[in-house]
Amino acid sequence: MGKLVLVEHLTLDGVMQGPAAPDEDTRGGFVRGGWGVAGNDEVMGSVLGKGLGRHGAMLFGRWTYEQFFGFWPHQTDNPYTDALNRARKYVVSRTRRELTWENSVLVPDVGDVAKIKEGEDLTVLGSGELAGELMRRGLVDEWLLMVHPLVLGTGRRLFDGVEVELRLVDSVVTTTGVVIATYRGREEA
Repeated sequence: MGKLVLVEHLTLDGVMQGPAAPDEDTRGGFVRGGWGVAGNDEVMGSVLGKGLGRHGAMLFGRWTYEQFFGFWPHQTDNPYTDALNRARKYVVSRTRRELTWENSVLVPDVGDVAKIKEGEDLTVLGSGELAGELMRRGLVDEWLLMVHPLVLGTGRRLFDGVEVELRLVDSVVTTTGVVIATYRGREEA
């Protein structure tokens, strides 16, 4: 059985919407995009580099896949670009019919993720709606949460409508005050 890991940037009040750029995700009138950029540092890069390198294929919701595909394949001289291009990318979407980014596989129903997980490890980046559904279905094994010292008071939150009991298994504090916390479900050893 594979392992499914959620990797998410969050504010202290649980907002996960639009951490990377001002126009990344303006759904619902969200105007605070780009809030996570100030928290990036070498410590975070190192932790993410180690974690993403060991967790097999990527799993995206349609929205996040489209955002990544619009940006990463066009970056040059960046180690993340090559890694993302090479990685198998599963994309859960009810509306897309084809995917053009190399090594991308369409998953027409979130229920199919359990079957994929039987054979390989999966890492979810962002993909808030998908992340919520995966948590509600009990498919998440580990949460790698980068909690930024910021409260926005508005925006999409990771744990809306989700109940889960977590156990802290590792933590690192970056030079910018971001707490990178790794959690597993309470029932897992």
